[in-house]
Amino acid sequence: MTLYDDSWINVICLQPGEVSREKVYPMHQTSIDGVEDMSTLAELHEAAIMHNLYQRYQKDNIYTNIGSILAAVNPYKPIAGLYDLAAVDLYSQHHLGELPPHIFAVANECYRCLWKRHDSQCVLISGESGAGKTESTKLLLQFLSVMSQNSAGTPPSERTTHVEEAIVQSSPIMEAFGNAKTVYNNNSSRFGKFILLHFSQNGNIHGGCIID
Repeated sequence: MTLYDDSWINVICLQPGEVSREKVYPMHQTSIDGVEDMSTLAELHEAAIMHNLYQRYQKDNIYTNIGSILAAVNPYKPIAGLYDLAAVDLYSQHHLGELPPHIFAVANECYRCLWKRHDSQCVLISGESGAGKTESTKLLLQFLSVMSQNSAGTPPSERTTHVEEAIVQSSPIMEAFGNAKTVYNNNSSRFGKFILLHFSQNGNIHGGCIID
C-alpha cells in the first residue's frame, strides 16, 4: 500500500489479517497504466493523481494534462530532445491534445487562439520555490520566438530583432532585486512577474515589457 504526502512517498506494509475491503480496494486499471490526461482517471483523488504523476516521472514524462491545465514536475536533469527545434516544429503543427502533454502544446494553443479569436491570451505559471517557473517561462518564450521568426509575411528586417531574447536576458537582473534562499532553491524570487508581449499583424513579436 503506497501513500503520498509531503514527504513524497510512504510505503505501509499490512499483514494479511489486517487487509479488509474497508482499508484496501483494488486499483482501477487507469491508475495502474497511467494516463496523459488525469481528468480521464476513473479514480480522481489525491492518491491517484500523485501516483499517476510519479509513474510518468519515472519514465521522464514530466508533463501531464488535467483537462486544460498542464502539470509539470521538475526533472532536475536534462532530457534529450524534449525542447529542441524538432519538438518546436512538431508541436507547432498540431492542436492541443493531439500530441503528448508538453509546454510547447500550451504555447502553440495560445499562439493559434491569438489569431483565431483575435483576443489577448494569458498563461499563468504557478508553483512552489524551485518548481521551475522561470524555466517554463523561458520555454514559452523560446517557442513563441521561433513562431515569431517563422511568421508568414514578416519582413526580413523584423526577423533580425529578438525582443524575446532581451526579455529573457533581463530576468536575472530583476531576480537580483528580490532573491532569497529556500530549501529547494538557492535563487528564489520574492515577487511575481508579469511578462507582456505585443504581436504585430504579421504574427511576429513586436515589443514587450516586464512588470513586477
